[in-house]
Amino acid sequence: MIALVAAPTNLGLRPPQPSSVPGCAKAPEALREAGLHSRLVEAGAVDAGVVLSGRYVDDGDPAAGRVRNQDALVDHSRRLATRLEHLLAAGHSPLVLGGDCSLLVSAGLALRRRGGYGLVHIDGHTDFRHPGNSAVCLSLAGEDLAAAVGLHWPAVANLDGLSPYFSAPDVVHIGCRDDDEHLAETRQLLGAVIPARQLREDGAEGTARTARAVVGQGHLAGYWLHLDVDVLDPEHLPAVDSPDPGGLDPKELTALLAALAPAAVGAQVTVFDPDLDPDGRYAHMLTDVLATGLSHLGTAGTSPG
Repeated sequence: MIALVAAPTNLGLRPPQPSSVPGCAKAPEALREAGLHSRLVEAGAVDAGVVLSGRYVDDGDPAAGRVRNQDALVDHSRRLATRLEHLLAAGHSPLVLGGDCSLLVSAGLALRRRGGYGLVHIDGHTDFRHPGNSAVCLSLAGEDLAAAVGLHWPAVANLDGLSPYFSAPDVVHIGCRDDDEHLAETRQLLGAVIPARQLREDGAEGTARTARAVVGQGHLAGYWLHLDVDVLDPEHLPAVDSPDPGGLDPKELTALLAALAPAAVGAQVTVFDPDLDPDGRYAHMLTDVLATGLSHLGTAGTSPG
């Protein structure tokens, strides 16, 4: 059974302009208003509440090895991880509605506490910036995948001594553009990397088969599904922090989610910014994509343990 968890955090993103904060923390309620909760609950999901984050203070300092909002981010990650642990133990399939991509640390921490899991990372960017390839690490939402595989500062990548949250060969990335600056590095380290162009060539089913061959291996207890909605082309969804041309269309994303969701133990949806959607049209479009593509989340999963 799907358990809806709101995680309204913007802690992992840079300010869109001086003296302002990112709007993606409003996404869970914007999607609720657009009908996502009612559609999923009518289909059998349960509302598992909200895990609030702390105040955005923009106190990052690369020289000191600190990302933006680090203390609040770590606190939120631990609290959300505990909520996810309880839901998974009860046999639910959590669907976390964020919020920004730093939520991957929470999911990774929860799953690592339970054992070894794979990850399918659907995102318009590889999110693989880390201290080994950049001197400007600040925003965990652009560094979440690197942190999840243990390549970031220990303060975010090694919570409770559990690094890596996901082993790099057990991770599949889908959706980056061909000019992603970390494409070559991820191809060397991850189990599979499938840019948006290749997805269009292989189709949703072919892409899902490639992904499941990596994350469906017997040594894993299952896999988590991460979705940053900036995988969509800005022609269809400009209401994100870093829109990039060359992305998917809603039909392609819906088909991909429908092919991957049944075998996933849970999922998260990130980076939709309602501040950039004043009339709500994009919230309604995303609601259609998510309610259809994720409707069978966890239905092919294992029993609770």
